Amino acid sequence: MRGRNPRDSGIGGCSARRLGEKLRCAPDRRFAAAFSPFAAAAMLTASPARAAETAVGAIAGGFGASEVIQVATFAGVMSAAILSAIWLIRERGRVAAENLDLRARIAELNASVQRSEALFNLKDSRHVVWSNDHRKPTVAGSLGDVPGVPEERATFLAFGRWLQPQSAASLENAVTALRERGAPFDLVAETIAGGLVEVQGRRAGASAVVRFLGLTERRKEHARLKLDHARLMAHHETMLALLDTLETPFWLRDQEGRLEHVNQAYAIAVESGTPQKATEMQREFLDARARTAITHSHAVDAIFDETVSTVVGGDRRLFAVTDVKGSQASAGLAIDRSEVEALRSELERMQRSHADTLDQLTTAVAIFDAEQKLLFFNHAFQELWELDPGFLASKPDNTLLLDRLRSAGMLAEQPEWRRWKENVLAAYRSAERVEHLWHLPDGRTLRVIANPHPQGGVAWVFENLTERFDLESRYNAAMRVQDETLDNLAEGVAVFGSDGKIRLYNPAFISLWRLGTDDFDPETHIAAISRACERIAVDNPWPVFVAQVTGFDDERHEQHGQVELVDGTILSHALIPLPNGQVMLTFVDVTDSVNFERALQDKNEALQKADRLKNEFVQHVSYELRSPLTNIIGFTELLTMRETGQLNDRQREYVDHIGSSSSVLLTIVNDILDLATVDAGIMELDYGEVPVAGTVDAAADLIAEKLREHSIRLAIDTREAPASMQADENRLRQVLFNLLSNAANYAPEHSTIEFVCRQEADGVTFMVHDAGPGMPPEILDIAFKRFEPRANGGRHRGAGLGLAIVKSFVELHGGTVKIESGAHMRGTRVTCRFPLAPVGARAAAE
Repeated sequence: MRGRNPRDSGIGGCSARRLGEKLRCAPDRRFAAAFSPFAAAAMLTASPARAAETAVGAIAGGFGASEVIQVATFAGVMSAAILSAIWLIRERGRVAAENLDLRARIAELNASVQRSEALFNLKDSRHVVWSNDHRKPTVAGSLGDVPGVPEERATFLAFGRWLQPQSAASLENAVTALRERGAPFDLVAETIAGGLVEVQGRRAGASAVVRFLGLTERRKEHARLKLDHARLMAHHETMLALLDTLETPFWLRDQEGRLEHVNQAYAIAVESGTPQKATEMQREFLDARARTAITHSHAVDAIFDETVSTVVGGDRRLFAVTDVKGSQASAGLAIDRSEVEALRSELERMQRSHADTLDQLTTAVAIFDAEQKLLFFNHAFQELWELDPGFLASKPDNTLLLDRLRSAGMLAEQPEWRRWKENVLAAYRSAERVEHLWHLPDGRTLRVIANPHPQGGVAWVFENLTERFDLESRYNAAMRVQDETLDNLAEGVAVFGSDGKIRLYNPAFISLWRLGTDDFDPETHIAAISRACERIAVDNPWPVFVAQVTGFDDERHEQHGQVELVDGTILSHALIPLPNGQVMLTFVDVTDSVNFERALQDKNEALQKADRLKNEFVQHVSYELRSPLTNIIGFTELLTMRETGQLNDRQREYVDHIGSSSSVLLTIVNDILDLATVDAGIMELDYGEVPVAGTVDAAADLIAEKLREHSIRLAIDTREAPASMQADENRLRQVLFNLLSNAANYAPEHSTIEFVCRQEADGVTFMVHDAGPGMPPEILDIAFKRFEPRANGGRHRGAGLGLAIVKSFVELHGGTVKIESGAHMRGTRVTCRFPLAPVGARAAAE
């Protein structure tokens, strides 16, 4: 058989182009692409036997080496081609089987897609499919029978535009959870138009599918009930959450009265920690009596609303309890009213206190409510309008009150009464304070203030300005009088403010300081005045004034002084602080007074010098006289003695007269020396325990001869006198002797001198009373002056030292001397009071 051309052979004769076409014709183009690389290798491959035969034939025929290589290459190619053809045939069979399988599966998928499209396009359902490649979702189906569901794809996917807000929010949250976490859901959504749609969400492979189903009437009813139940549950949970946040205890009970739910405030009140523990332990907030009252109340009325007390935190508090009983349960709420009741009580006490305070005011006050009814009035209001308490207690309205005051003539007549009254009552419609001035027929003027009351109504205040206007008038008149007085004063006055500027001055101030109108004006500062005054003052005090007026001292004190001007004028000045930081300066021309004072001072110095010379002279003369008198008395006594010789009667009379005169003169000299010692301040008392009765008797014995001479009786009363006292015995006896001598000198003959000594609370009193002519007032004023002899009905004129000695010695003891005489009594009474305890030596009063 004739051989074929390799291009035409069944195995190797198929060209590469035709093989490629056949492969492209294969159902699965992937195998053709995979087989094409082996086409060239098939052409190079052949059967090994044929290749060997070809090689042998070539050698046997005498081929050369190149021909043998060509023949070997050809044989190898042919072998590869044959192997590739065999592999290709086998692959074609396998690919054909796979193609048949794929076609069957494609047919099944097409049928499934058609069934799915048929399901998706059902009239009562609509599907939305989201894939994971973030492409737009696929929408299929229709819900035309459901009201409010849009057909347009974009509007349908905008759930918030056709669903109720709550349904739209729930659906959005469910779709998000489905797409992100694959969480399935089933819910019922309500359209804005009132339609109901059942929505189901599932995960299908990599896609999220949401199915919207229209409902039948029965399913609609079920869905509506389900939707209502969900809404009620949401409301229930919201209410419980709200009640849990309340600070007032709340409880929910079942039919048997057991606690089902309580809030946190309830748990805190019963000290359970958490509401769950309170429910488990059935801890009761109210006591048994309150719960029994609630049970009995529910038997009659479903609502219990009363205020009960219970113990919370160890304190008994008041709670407003509201407990409502339903068909299956009951719920209660307790609001703490303890603070409210305390505040109400405090408000009532405060209102009573304010009422008591207002009732004590002299300003009339009346409070009307929003309906213009009288709520409160004080006593001043009743007295102001002279109204009957019974009428005011009936709570009349404001209109009736005004009409009554008008009819009683308490209010002035108005040209248009109705308009005037409406203007007054307009305060009830005003939010601001309103003021009026009422001029009453009796001449009084009232300022009427209408203040809006916080609780509604108006509080009327009637302030009597009559006295104020009168005071202002009198004040203005007084200010005018003051201005005129200041302008006519000889004393210069200037008042400076806290800023140092002059506020007030009079013409005398300008005249005394030689100031002109050009030197200052009403706003001139004190520093400028100081510069203007320093040229005429010898020692200028104005810098001190400036410092006091403009200084910041916490305390300012009055200052006084004098200043001499260059012309010899002497001004006395005073700086007086005034309220509000002001200072007043006053200046008085005291030139004449100063000159007169200087003359008096010179005269006083001369008198003091003369008095000192007198005292020195008296002391010197007294000492010089005492020695000769002592000698005279001594020689007189010698002459009277028998040892010195016998004297005739005339000689004895002369010697007795010389002795008595010398004794009187010695007494005077001793008194002068005592007074001089007292004046010098060197006299010291010798204090000791002095027997009062003995001292009185001793003084009486010294004066007894003189009393017998004039037939004068001495009545001594020491019944109330103390047994003894602390004093200088000699000086006390000298005081008593001088008192008795003075009384004996003025007492008429055959009269009685009363001498009384008694103890009093503050000391011992010695009183001597004579029945003489007494002392006129002009004599009483100089009774204790020295060397003031007074006859005044006395038997003889003394040296005027007796009462002076008494006063000096009594005051040295710390006592007092008092002389009483005049028309109301006969004679003269001298009373000396000595203290019981010694006070030491002290200088006698001049």
